[in-house]
Amino acid sequence: MRRADFARVAITALATVITLGAAPASARPAEPTVAWAACADQADVQCGSVTVPIDWSRPGGATLDIALARRPAGDPTARIGTLVINPGGPGGSGVAQVKGGIADHLPAEVRRRFDLVGFDPRGVADSSQMKCLPSGLTAAHYLPTTSAQFDQLRAGNKAASESCHEVSGPLAGFLDNLSVVRDIDAIRAAVGDRKLTFYGISYGSMMGQQYAQMFPGRVRALVLDSNMDHSRATTWDFLRSETVGAQQAFDRFVEWCATNDECALHGQDVRKVVAGLHTRAEAGELGETDPLTLLDEIQSMFAGPYWPELADRLTELTAMKPTQTAEPTRTGKPTQAGKAQAGKAQAGKAAEEAEPIEDIGGIFCSDWRLPVRDVAEVKALRTRLARVAPDMKLNTQAWVSVLGCVGHTAEVRNPQAPLKWTGVPPVLLLNSRYDAATPHEWARNVARQTGATLLTYEGAGHGVYSLGSPCTREATERYLISVRTPRPGSTCPAI
Repeated sequence: MRRADFARVAITALATVITLGAAPASARPAEPTVAWAACADQADVQCGSVTVPIDWSRPGGATLDIALARRPAGDPTARIGTLVINPGGPGGSGVAQVKGGIADHLPAEVRRRFDLVGFDPRGVADSSQMKCLPSGLTAAHYLPTTSAQFDQLRAGNKAASESCHEVSGPLAGFLDNLSVVRDIDAIRAAVGDRKLTFYGISYGSMMGQQYAQMFPGRVRALVLDSNMDHSRATTWDFLRSETVGAQQAFDRFVEWCATNDECALHGQDVRKVVAGLHTRAEAGELGETDPLTLLDEIQSMFAGPYWPELADRLTELTAMKPTQTAEPTRTGKPTQAGKAQAGKAQAGKAAEEAEPIEDIGGIFCSDWRLPVRDVAEVKALRTRLARVAPDMKLNTQAWVSVLGCVGHTAEVRNPQAPLKWTGVPPVLLLNSRYDAATPHEWARNVARQTGATLLTYEGAGHGVYSLGSPCTREATERYLISVRTPRPGSTCPAI
């Protein structure tokens, strides 16, 4: 689960997978095709789409178009096939990623031998972007301390969820990852590949994981970078594992500050600085920077990791007078709490004025059953989380995702369940040792469940391949071309 710059039973979920994967041939729609043409806004990239059912159990029903973008292989004579790409989120645009020059960051040999195809998952960007009425909630609503505040949070989420169905129609009920997996298989068929080669980051890793479970015989190679663990059965285990990851990433930042004079807080007690800022945020002395927004600003910078920028921001906040208003973070990346606030401004707009929303609404809430019953449970969770993460208190990405589903009305079509792969070829997992968004604990558990090979980057950050390690890049290139994984337990040094 990546910040867009970020929250059943096993038998039931497995039965759902089996049912969806075993549809009779007579019920399946005809194999789709793609009519590629130069993108209107970028002539050096080809655009197209593939038409899929909104409800895969009703292939003859309503449909939507999944938007695609392609950079053809540099050497058609050496072409292996198509590398399908998704950047995660949830809510990330694969079309934008391919248009944005991902080819420049992939090894030359991969660019030479694969078409690069990115897609916008259903309900995202050019694939029928979901639109909903704003809920009126702000970041502060995600830390309720009274029953009335909790009821307000639940009512706001419920109203926003219902409006998604009213404004965007039946697609709002079919945003789950299992439907996306079926869409990916349609993309595979449409580009003419007998088997799928896929690179998925963060929430995209869950797409690859569940694709392998649903279509094991159609897998060629999967690179799953910064792994989700969809087997976290309880709200506590989900929040605990994410919060431990945030604390570990912060600990690394503290170590870096202690040893690097590039840190604006070098020589200071960084933990004490953050504790003081948290106290001031609780007292309302940091202007618009409330406690959740403060923690989210900090944790959003773990992804890069953007340690110098984080140190500068903490220095800036420390110097603020109580009457000043905090300015937005300088990373240029919207934070999770900030997105929640910006995407849910004033209630009461007409349906035609509804604004697009991303990630933590219908997509996440369709894939996870993580109940929080009342304000007493909120308080208990916060107390327990603060014990495992005395500096970070909680993982803001996970917390806002979970609390964002309180009162949500969409069906949880893809509840958590352990992965059970059979007949899947070698799969490569990548994960940082210190990742606040997808902790290493999650990747280890995915490897244990599936038998996939985990390559650990012994540094910090989210999205291993983008961190620039020659070791991880070489292993990924070798695997994509030859489907040869590193030895189990392999690591790459931090850079």
